[in-house]
Amino acid sequence: MTGSFGPSGQGGAVTEASTDDVALIDVSKRFGSVSAVEHVNLTVRAGEFFSLLGPSGSGKTTCLRMIAGFEQPTEGRIVLRGTDVAGLPAYDRDVNTVFQDYALFPHLSVGENVEYGLKVKRVGKAERRSRAADALAMVRLDDFGSRRVTQLSGGQRQRVALARALVNRPRVLLLDEPLGALDLKLREEMQVELKRIQTEVGITFIFVTHDQDEALSMSDRIAVFANGHLEQVGTPSEVYERPASAFVAGFVGTSNVLDGTVANRLRGSEDAFSVRPEKITLIAADAPHDAAEGEIRATGTIRSSVYLGERTRVIVDLDGGGEVVVVEQNRAATGEGTAPGTPVRLAWDRRFDQVLPIAPRPTDPASDEVLTDAVLSAEPT
Repeated sequence: MTGSFGPSGQGGAVTEASTDDVALIDVSKRFGSVSAVEHVNLTVRAGEFFSLLGPSGSGKTTCLRMIAGFEQPTEGRIVLRGTDVAGLPAYDRDVNTVFQDYALFPHLSVGENVEYGLKVKRVGKAERRSRAADALAMVRLDDFGSRRVTQLSGGQRQRVALARALVNRPRVLLLDEPLGALDLKLREEMQVELKRIQTEVGITFIFVTHDQDEALSMSDRIAVFANGHLEQVGTPSEVYERPASAFVAGFVGTSNVLDGTVANRLRGSEDAFSVRPEKITLIAADAPHDAAEGEIRATGTIRSSVYLGERTRVIVDLDGGGEVVVVEQNRAATGEGTAPGTPVRLAWDRRFDQVLPIAPRPTDPASDEVLTDAVLSAEPT
């Protein structure tokens, strides 16, 4: 079955040496005086699950719409498998898009919805039904072809929208926050399903999301956007473990970003750096601790401690100024040593911190974290 879902090919000249399905080359997009995307360069490899991650207004959706053909770049080139598609309308590009609202036809059955694009292309009835059946089987809705869309749950509608896109055998499937309307449990289930389907189908998925967990759990690589600029491209572990900027450190997961004054005191460097809360060991002030080679050590006092079930989040005021967040797994139910006012020591391996090229940015005051500008700890929902 998997073989029947391969790309159908696209007309026009193709550069044989190209191994990338999508390339954005110095792409900018302006709407009047507003710059939505500024000089973005990135490539998406064939068969890759590639995520565009960033907050609202960061430029990720605008990039997706330019790849789809719904928007044209103000500057730069959009290249699909070696072909410059500047000026080509969406229907002439070998891509399909799945939207957050699914855009299904309520007056048609599930099967008719899946067949719709093939019918527009004047594909014969027998082939339409065969390909629609294969697509519904791929998303595990084999017996749902005769049902009405109004009879389906949100997760089932999402699968139908996916099947309708896959049935056209696109080279690239674009997904614009398709899980945003689902509740948490169903969204987590669909993350697993989407990755399974992408692996089985073997085509390129480009996935837009503002949810770091979605991006980290499904992606082969992630492009992180902020204010129309591309901040970093890398594997989930590269982006998380080695953020390229203070923004990435704070947006992808939770991170302590310490300024030059604190950095100079702790590690003999004036460069700001970040360290993840789970990398830090919290030690009672009077407990024995043999320092390992290359270990960073600090002392401080617990300001607050929040019990979160499987973990506890502790904010520590450092002696001499600055603060850090520490996340500890709750392996025991005692909670000892985490009371506010308790003196503590902190330790982490120098390999776990990351020097940052720019000064840390202030935390959004609307964040649910109680932090100062020495710590970036945004946890997007």
